[in-house]
Amino acid sequence: MPTVPFMPGFSATFKVISMKPIRINDYCFDRIHLWVQYDWKVPQFVEVVVEVFYPKNRKANGLVMFNHGFLIGNDLLFYPKKIIGAFLGDNPLFGINPSNYYNYSEAIVERNWAMAFVSASHTQVQGLPWTDIGGNPRVGQEAYAAASYLIKYGVTDFFYKTEPQGRNDSFFDAGLAERSKFMVSNNVIFAGHSVGGAHAQAAACGFESLHEIGRSQCRPFDPVIFDREFLPAYTERLSKWDPSERANPVGLLQLSPVDQKMSFIMPGMEPYRQALASRKMPMAMVVGECDCACLDKSVPPAWSEKSSVATQFTQLSPSSTGSWAVVSQVKNGSHCGYLTDKSDLCSLADMQSQCGRAKGKTPYTAAGDEAAFTTSLMKQFIDIYPGSDGFGGNFDDWINSGFITWLNRESPDGRVGLMPFPSGNFVDWNAPATS
Repeated sequence: MPTVPFMPGFSATFKVISMKPIRINDYCFDRIHLWVQYDWKVPQFVEVVVEVFYPKNRKANGLVMFNHGFLIGNDLLFYPKKIIGAFLGDNPLFGINPSNYYNYSEAIVERNWAMAFVSASHTQVQGLPWTDIGGNPRVGQEAYAAASYLIKYGVTDFFYKTEPQGRNDSFFDAGLAERSKFMVSNNVIFAGHSVGGAHAQAAACGFESLHEIGRSQCRPFDPVIFDREFLPAYTERLSKWDPSERANPVGLLQLSPVDQKMSFIMPGMEPYRQALASRKMPMAMVVGECDCACLDKSVPPAWSEKSSVATQFTQLSPSSTGSWAVVSQVKNGSHCGYLTDKSDLCSLADMQSQCGRAKGKTPYTAAGDEAAFTTSLMKQFIDIYPGSDGFGGNFDDWINSGFITWLNRESPDGRVGLMPFPSGNFVDWNAPATS
């Protein structure tokens, strides 16, 4: 049975059969189970489970949509488990439980935000966390679709009962519609770790760019969402939704992003980074000093101390475009230190036999100081958004914001240290020609 995380210091184990929202203090936790057809014209589907923390007053000022990394899929027994689960009221996607490994829920409380995670039925070989080694924009598309679903319908599998007009009007339940919604804006910070950090880059582009770039990569995106596999109810395609019902990206937070590119199979996220480069939106990347996965094995690397090396960060931040992207490097930072619970799968990436950067150093491990730093990092990032509004300033306001001021120190939280850049700062960016 999976562990359901609440606020820090709280966890419990529950069966997932007929699971109802769980509440502790002023927040609730729930799961939503859906099917996404990537484009209404193309019969290609993916099964998803969304885990979500939301305030019990159902007035969340914004949403953090987190793309998880090392467990972005299922083992080879997924379909046998799915068949058995059909008789037991269970689903193998429930067992992935990303909110247990990225439980930064403390960061969202003060500003009354919500936080969600998507698990999808992609293929993964058990024991090889890098089977999905990044480069698949479909995962970012799923995150965007899931965020939009939460904004429009809230925490319910029965979306068709909340629509007073259209094909589902005979099922309309005004009470359910009122009980399900929990957002007072459509503002979303897209965030992610490892391959999920790169996937979040795609999601943060927004619907128009996802639609346009997806078409050029033969991955069209104008999704329809279904409630089940057989005789399903379904939504209008996303392009028919009112813009206020779709996710509005207001920020991007990347933790050691890992990307790959392999011909048609994994086209990579470079086109999405190019689209983000001109976006006037807060964007932050964090990498680790001892993180071989994102600094050496990622294609391209997330960041490099050599200015001549093409990296994800240089693609995000060419000065000619007026990019708002910034980067910081954690001293002794690892690939898995961000995690709030230990994972044998993820720890493989930090083995000294696999990572020369870790030799002679003591990299952070999961559920330690780097995880606590990440919670503080996310809290500081959310704090720059007043109420239910997006960030209203210009580039100078962003660089002088409380988030950058907090981060641009040798030890922002008093425990975890950052590596200095040649400028002497602990945050690096390419100043745009105009702000």
